[in-house]
Amino acid sequence: MNAKLDSTVTARPVTRDTFDQVLVPTYAPAAMVPVRGSGLDLWDQTGKHYLDFTSGIAVNSLGHCHPVLVDVLTKQINNLWHLGNGYTNEPVLRLALALTEATFADRAFFCNSGAEANEAALKLARKYAHTKFGAHKSRIISCLSSFHGRTLFTVSVGGQAKYTEGFEPLPPSIDHIAYNDIEAARAAIGDDVCAVIVEPVQGEGGVVPGNPEFLKELRALCDKTGALLIFDEVQSGMGRTGALFAYMGYGVTPDILTAAKALGNGYPIGAMLTTNELAQTLSVGTHGTTYGGNPLAATVALSVLETINTPAFLARVKEASVSTIAMLQGLITDYPQVFSIVRGSGLLLGLVVSDAWKGRAKDIQKAAEAQGLMVLIAGMDVVRLAPALIVSDEQIAEAGRLLRAAIDGLLKA
Repeated sequence: MNAKLDSTVTARPVTRDTFDQVLVPTYAPAAMVPVRGSGLDLWDQTGKHYLDFTSGIAVNSLGHCHPVLVDVLTKQINNLWHLGNGYTNEPVLRLALALTEATFADRAFFCNSGAEANEAALKLARKYAHTKFGAHKSRIISCLSSFHGRTLFTVSVGGQAKYTEGFEPLPPSIDHIAYNDIEAARAAIGDDVCAVIVEPVQGEGGVVPGNPEFLKELRALCDKTGALLIFDEVQSGMGRTGALFAYMGYGVTPDILTAAKALGNGYPIGAMLTTNELAQTLSVGTHGTTYGGNPLAATVALSVLETINTPAFLARVKEASVSTIAMLQGLITDYPQVFSIVRGSGLLLGLVVSDAWKGRAKDIQKAAEAQGLMVLIAGMDVVRLAPALIVSDEQIAEAGRLLRAAIDGLLKA
């Protein structure tokens, strides 16, 4: 029997403790609760200011509450919110045209997240292979330490056992190889493989860039065996590496590309991009989604794409990357007992801790937050920085100052 809703419930104060009372404990969020943002600036419930170098895990690439996005979303809200998938809409058609013209792709499928985009990509690969070659061609090759989403299929494809333990039995015919290991790829990719899925830059796996030779060999092996090459650009796409998508910088073109995160700058949207030939495999009724490609998400995503995909904007991302790497190299020089190397691409960067500090990336993250700087971790040995692509040189310098204050505090403790 349903109880009557207390009319005062929505007016009650909420705090971090409310999370522990009413939400499923799948996360362990910070003690502070952000309530307002602008650009790279955030303020919590107490009014404390933070410099955000996380951008919502590489999502808010144009920062919080970007005025252009606020304007286009507000206009669309007053026109049309949602339609069932028995209809189409103008914003999604414009977005599809813009993405296909900007990339190798001819066709787009829109969904709501990176996991859904990868699910669609993997389903397409299996269906295509089954149709063209037969049911025997079904095996999927992925990389250890990869991350492709949280559905049972995508978490099984991701090469991290900690995310699959307790959810067995897992989908079959999925094998993993070491990232950047060409010989392992040659040994694994045979005629029974339908797809190879890879992140051009591993994010959750420690911010590790793909070696050009490795990615080129994957392309060659897929061509040889008839497998499809899927690039998961959920985190590396939309200008994050200094190119609209990372594949453009490598000169390796996939058969299928997935995008999400920064595509909507915080408004949920994912996309699977592919060719005309492959797209025909998913005929009417073979795949779908209720919310994917709705007018609100598509309107925001088109504005994000138009803002990011200009020579000047992408050139500035590369400049900001150089400045951020220089700042991080300075930290390594001054704190060699704490940090060892910087790795990554563009404004997706990892600051790897020294052997003496292994397992303490979370401590550094918490200390930085106390100083007013929000950073990420990638595993327990890497501090990950993914600031909005609009980050200024002044903000990069400020992040360095706050990181130094955080480390100084830890060293004194």
